[in-house]
Amino acid sequence: MQFGIFTVGDITTNPHTGKAPSEHERIKNTVEMAVLSEQVGLDFFATGEHHNPPFAPSSPVALLANIAARTERLLLSTSTTLITTNDPVRIAEEYAYLQHLADGRVDLMMGRGNTGPVYPWFGKDIRKGISLAVENYDLVRRLWRETNVDWEGEFRTPLQDFTSMPRPLDGVPPFVWHASIRSPQIAEQAAFYGDGFLHNNIFWPVDHVKKMIDLYRERYSHYGHGSPEQAIVGLGGQFFAAKTQAEAIKEYTPYFRNTYVYQGASLEEMSTHTPLAVGTPEQIVERYLTYRDVIGDYQRQAFNVDMGGVPHEEVMRQIEILGTEIVPALRAELEPSKPAEVPDAPLHPRHRALLEGTEPPAEEPFSMSNEFDPLTGRKVRI
Repeated sequence: MQFGIFTVGDITTNPHTGKAPSEHERIKNTVEMAVLSEQVGLDFFATGEHHNPPFAPSSPVALLANIAARTERLLLSTSTTLITTNDPVRIAEEYAYLQHLADGRVDLMMGRGNTGPVYPWFGKDIRKGISLAVENYDLVRRLWRETNVDWEGEFRTPLQDFTSMPRPLDGVPPFVWHASIRSPQIAEQAAFYGDGFLHNNIFWPVDHVKKMIDLYRERYSHYGHGSPEQAIVGLGGQFFAAKTQAEAIKEYTPYFRNTYVYQGASLEEMSTHTPLAVGTPEQIVERYLTYRDVIGDYQRQAFNVDMGGVPHEEVMRQIEILGTEIVPALRAELEPSKPAEVPDAPLHPRHRALLEGTEPPAEEPFSMSNEFDPLTGRKVRI
């Protein structure tokens, strides 16, 4: 299983000091979080995408490119790439470019986001959110797999004889997770293509999570990609660890009360009904082992540790605990009992070779022959 962290990049006041980090500090601190994630043995780092205060990460590609230059093995991902309001042509181009910079260490978690006003900011209609997600992803997928694309849809200008550049590294597009917490249409979309489905369930009870995952698994099998157990599933999570549960609750409570999404809820309620785990590393391990019992073996577990004004030094301490205590214990319990037919989450062949210490595949460059007109980008018709 892949274990890692995700951030939404909120710039939130520290409840103890009454001060918030600057944008510059928050962005630089986020890079440090990713670098430490690799150092302590985590598998991936993912950044959200927001275009409004109090969030910093409006440019995931720029952030992940910087992290790529400072890491060697870490998988770089998003949580989430806004498939609804970004131009699908730019998504295809930018993440293929990032693939080349990172030697294949890239995948995407695509979603609609949770900020309604972002739609009109980018000239879109929130009432068309599902349709935008379906159409835009279909185009991204075609652009990664085809050249000289002719395309026409509802939400952007048509394309004629268009080839996005650069091409995916060695002809292998980034693996895509479709992220949703409540929309069965997105689970259906993920199943249709045989892509991954990530339920970022940090605010949701487990019975809802199971319904969404079961739907995706059933439809994945329906479309002929494999058995339900072979579907590629990811979950979200959130924790705060300390030496004792009482200490963890005491330390975390001010941040919980300070978090914009928990207004009106109690820490006890959220700890009981959602993946929020506040306690010792052993208690956190025990809590997350229960998810396999409910939804079956799954491929990705993403944790948030930095929301609500948690100071950077404490965030770094939580990442270290995650990498050195919690994840090793989870791996020891989960990996030996995983059925052989349950696949790992896909990786780019270059990344897998790096992790396994084998020879990387030979480079397969895109042929830039005289078939393409350098002025128009179109294929020369003879």
